[in-house]
Amino acid sequence: EDVEIPSRRVLITGATGLLGRAVFREFNGNNWNAVGCGYRRAQPRFEQINLLDSIAVHDIVHDFQPHVIVHCAAERRPDVVESHPDSASQLNVAASGNLAKEAASIGAFLIYISTDYVFDGTSPPYKETDAPNPLNLYGKTKLEGEKAVLENNEDAAVLRIPILYGEVERLEESAVTVMFDKVQFSNKSANMDHWQQRFPTYVKDVAAVCRQLAEKRMLDPSVKGTFHWSGNEQMTKYEMACAIADAFNLPSSHLRPITDCPVVGALRPRNAQLDCSKLEMLGIGQRTPFRAGIKESLWPFLIDKRWRQTVFH
Repeated sequence: EDVEIPSRRVLITGATGLLGRAVFREFNGNNWNAVGCGYRRAQPRFEQINLLDSIAVHDIVHDFQPHVIVHCAAERRPDVVESHPDSASQLNVAASGNLAKEAASIGAFLIYISTDYVFDGTSPPYKETDAPNPLNLYGKTKLEGEKAVLENNEDAAVLRIPILYGEVERLEESAVTVMFDKVQFSNKSANMDHWQQRFPTYVKDVAAVCRQLAEKRMLDPSVKGTFHWSGNEQMTKYEMACAIADAFNLPSSHLRPITDCPVVGALRPRNAQLDCSKLEMLGIGQRTPFRAGIKESLWPFLIDKRWRQTVFH
């Protein structure tokens, strides 16, 4: 018998990444016809597209004719951006502007995923109208990407989000989950940053916000411009590591809080908390408590399997 394909179409870039996978699942599971594209890890699940190839981008947008495009693809590792500025700028800025132009040409609603790192972290919480002042090249390229998107497509949306975690394929995929090994190997002490104030945000929640924003836009063309979304639990990396230990009944006495400003790598804002009231007033949002989200994300990487019985039964 015929399988009915939903009539609402969404194209997701970076669908192989941590956020992109969650966005794809969210739309796909809520009666959208979702097509994901990726590059290195695309096949067999997703379309393989080099976003720097403007002809390939034009072709997929015009062939699929999406109503919505969620642009998750980016170079999002600040230290990698510092060491590869040109390629990062190509992806974060040039490709984003080009995608916005293609979206505008078919009347698709583009959601560009940006970052809290567009702010310098000196006077939180930040509203969408506050002046950005990125401290590192990553924040600068994402801010330039925002401008390129809105210059090429005035009906697009920019969604700024902070540090993400979720169901990872490898622990290194998120700056939150990467700490799990340090938590688990309690026989050696581990220094953890206790200076930078973060708001860890679950990718499933961001995915739900993207879908809600898209569905709101289908009903109301005035839904556009810049928006903020974030978890609402303020934690340093040290506090996240302790919360992870607590969630899995693991010791945390080997974790050492470091309260000095970090001296290596790209500069980070001290506290770039995002004010999310604009989306909340639209009735958009979803927040999973950190302990619940981190447990769901990390249990496959738990080394001591005996704990699984106590934690999950």
